Amino acid sequence: MTITDVVQFQIGDTLYALDIHLAREIVEMMPITPVPRAPDYIAGIINLRGEITNILNLNTLLGLENELSRGEKKIIVLVPDAAGGSNVGIIVDNVHSVLQVSEDRIEKIDNSISSEAYVRGVIKTGNASDNDENLVIWIDIAKILEDTLTEY
Repeated sequence: MTITDVVQFQIGDTLYALDIHLAREIVEMMPITPVPRAPDYIAGIINLRGEITNILNLNTLLGLENELSRGEKKIIVLVPDAAGGSNVGIIVDNVHSVLQVSEDRIEKIDNSISSEAYVRGVIKTGNASDNDENLVIWIDIAKILEDTLTEY
């Protein structure tokens, strides 16, 4: 049985995950410098240890409501290969953990829906028999970046 490692994070009240091999590091929120005339999904840029890193607003990219300050947000900095060689980070409300998910705990999504919604699948965590099961939306961050970066 195949095991997949994902980073579990939160936006609003919903849990999401992305492939762990796409995440370089997780950093605390820091001041973001806005970029003039940038699309609304670009929050701005930061200087992360001497590297200029583009910061994307994942809420906007996913078509979710932008919630006002919700405590301490985090930035998941992605590996440069995920964004065509660029330094990119995404803003999330919180990062929870790294999950090791077995294949039988992943519900695949129909291709027509997943390509539009950028969803690779739904991960079932917890124990279904105890009625303590949570659903985690496994997003295709590579596809989001590919579509977004080729638009502009």
